[in-house]
This record gives sequence, structure tokens and C-alpha cells, in this order.
Amino acid sequence: MTDEKAARWREERRAAAEAHGELLANRQRAESAQAQEQIDAFLRRVRTFGPNPGPLAATSYDGRARYRTPLVGWYLRRDETVAIDTDGKFYVLTTPSSLAARFRGVTPEPSAPPLVIGAGGKDGESLDMSVALARVLGR
Repeated sequence: MTDEKAARWREERRAAAEAHGELLANRQRAESAQAQEQIDAFLRRVRTFGPNPGPLAATSYDGRARYRTPLVGWYLRRDETVAIDTDGKFYVLTTPSSLAARFRGVTPEPSAPPLVIGAGGKDGESLDMSVALARVLGR
């Protein structure tokens, strides 16, 4: 009987964890959609009023090296580790150190934009997407 209870309990925990994971994924997709709407509004405004985009570079994880990228856009953080390109794609511009990257550059992959940049990081390192975009606009 205890084996049946244990098996049932494990199954209930597994189902609860699955449901929790689905809820979290749905919330992240919704937040990403909201952030993308903010980015799209930013792009409409910046194309009319500026500022103009600039070349984007990636930084090594240890912060000692910078690498060329084919991207053009705007940095969202002062440390230049997060940016959006002219197509509205969101990038985290950190990469492993590499001798080859010093000569060839790197091509970062876009990721889903968060509503809060750096959420879960150290105090003072998180930044709302709306605030980051307003900084770029100079407001």
C-alpha cells in the first residue's frame, strides 16, 4: 500500500511540476510579447526622430575583449551588453573569449526580449525595458 501511495504522490508532483512549467513558459511568452510591442513602438519613433543606430560589438564574459558583430542598432544598458538591432531583435552581447573572434568577429543569436532586463541579477542591475528604451531616446 505504501508503494502505491508513493507512486501516486510522485505522479502528482510530476504533474504539478509540469503545470508549473507550462504556466511559467506562458507568462514568459506574454512578457516577451509585451516587450516586443515596446521595441516596435521604439523603432517607429526612432526612425522618425533619431538617434541613428550604430555598430554593435560583443564583449567577452570576463569583460576584457570586444568583438565585431555584423549588427547595427542601439545599446540598452550602459555596459553595452544588451542591445536591439534595426529589425527589433533583442541581443545579449556577451560571448566567450576567443582568439578567432578577435579576427573574424562574432555573430550573436537573437533572444526573446524580457520586460525586465537583468531580472534576478544583483541589486541595481535590473532595468525595465521601457526605461532602457527611453534612455536611448534621451528622455
